[in-house]
Amino acid sequence: MLTFAEAADGYVVATDQALFLPDGTRVPWEQVEQAGWDDEGLRLTTSEGRRLSARVASPHRLPEAVRERVNSTIVVNKYVELPGRGGVRLVARRAPGADTFTWSFHFDEGLDPEDPGLRAQAEQALEGLRRSMGV
Repeated sequence: MLTFAEAADGYVVATDQALFLPDGTRVPWEQVEQAGWDDEGLRLTTSEGRRLSARVASPHRLPEAVRERVNSTIVVNKYVELPGRGGVRLVARRAPGADTFTWSFHFDEGLDPEDPGLRAQAEQALEGLRRSMGV
């Protein structure tokens, strides 16, 4: 365990591998897309699009631990302009202790990630990035 904070209905616990919410939900660090804090407590979005929250009145060191652990999973974070369309952020993330990583595409708002032409451009940009990095 790295740190914890008391929540309205249990505890939020940060370990070296994941964040545990009071309802028992385990969120591996490499699956946390966004995490933030407000007057209500913790709010986060996973790579699967799930929105989770926990009411935490006094987070103590939890925000710093969450930020550090999420950032530690990011291997590459590169924005690439796509021809005539906007752009895509290419992100490679690795689970703590893992040797391999997973790439994800984060398209500019208004772009359809299901558009085959757009996906092909993003895949081409990813291939160029991987070649330039030797991965």
